[in-house]
Amino acid sequence: MVIALAIVANAQMSAVRRWNPRRIPVDTVFVGDPACGECHKKHFASHGSSGMAMAMEPVTGSKVLSENPKLTMRVGPYTYEITRNGKESSYSVSDGNETITFPIRYAFGQARMGQTYVLERDGKFYESLVSFYSEPKALDFTIGAPRGIPKSLNDAVGRLLPPNEVANCFGCHSTGAVVAGSQLRLETFAHGIRCESCHGPGGQHVAAVKRGELPSQSIYNPKLLSGDELTQQFCALCHRGADEFSLLKSMEINNVRFQPYRIFLSKCYSDDRKISCTACHNPHEQLREDASYYDKRCLGCHSLRNKNASAADGKSCPVADKECTSCHMPKVEVKAAHFKFTDHYIRVVKPTEKYPN
Repeated sequence: MVIALAIVANAQMSAVRRWNPRRIPVDTVFVGDPACGECHKKHFASHGSSGMAMAMEPVTGSKVLSENPKLTMRVGPYTYEITRNGKESSYSVSDGNETITFPIRYAFGQARMGQTYVLERDGKFYESLVSFYSEPKALDFTIGAPRGIPKSLNDAVGRLLPPNEVANCFGCHSTGAVVAGSQLRLETFAHGIRCESCHGPGGQHVAAVKRGELPSQSIYNPKLLSGDELTQQFCALCHRGADEFSLLKSMEINNVRFQPYRIFLSKCYSDDRKISCTACHNPHEQLREDASYYDKRCLGCHSLRNKNASAADGKSCPVADKECTSCHMPKVEVKAAHFKFTDHYIRVVKPTEKYPN
């Protein structure tokens, strides 16, 4: 029986290793979420409102843009205006004499923190200089954009994106928009990270189920990866990890946004590589924000293992018995983002320590 299980696991892993969500073959055909939902009803029902699925909004149905039909901002002599007209939105910049207007083609981000816009003209893509932020419900400079007064009206629009950055943006915020690592396929893509973005094309899997064959050998299952492989070689493809150590370290406090990199620095991660993103987060659901949910994850390993704890007092920590993350994974404010991010560098945080990057 053990040998049989090992054979099945090896067959599943061989299928897993054939799929890289950032290297989709040109001839890939996706069947779409509804086909997955015929069997995986629970995941299908919850995934639609998850952060993964909402990594990119269709402009025509954008909640952010429809609920904020007119947004304005002034930077020196330049006035920015995002306006809604029916199911379309436009992005305008004026210096008082001339005005440049772009239709907003793509809305990146679910707006839990904010939303940035990609504009298109003559086949070229631009990142909007200003973005919408949820906490002030207003426009401000896009993270990473220069915060001074632009030198010209054209510069005020935003940044012309090179092809590799266009591929990175669409590759991490949509499904099927980028093939062969760099080629755009925008006529058939799906907004957000859908089922097949992480699990691979489902056609063979659906057919195998209908034939009564072993379906696990025809679909990608990230769950079979080790903790280190899942975190640093799969999730980090978009959330960024240890392979970009020097670059992310140079970002200082801004690198708190990149969870795989931060958890890579943690002692408990280096001690136990079974720890992975999915040990605490279910990618098929909305992000859980109640501390008790994460307490259970922490206590799964740390219960009665602290050197100061004893079976007699039943405690795993000498200081507290709940809200582990408030001490060991504090929220860090990134002012440019108008948001506090949970720092995934798990450690004993001292009140006077500087942000460790």
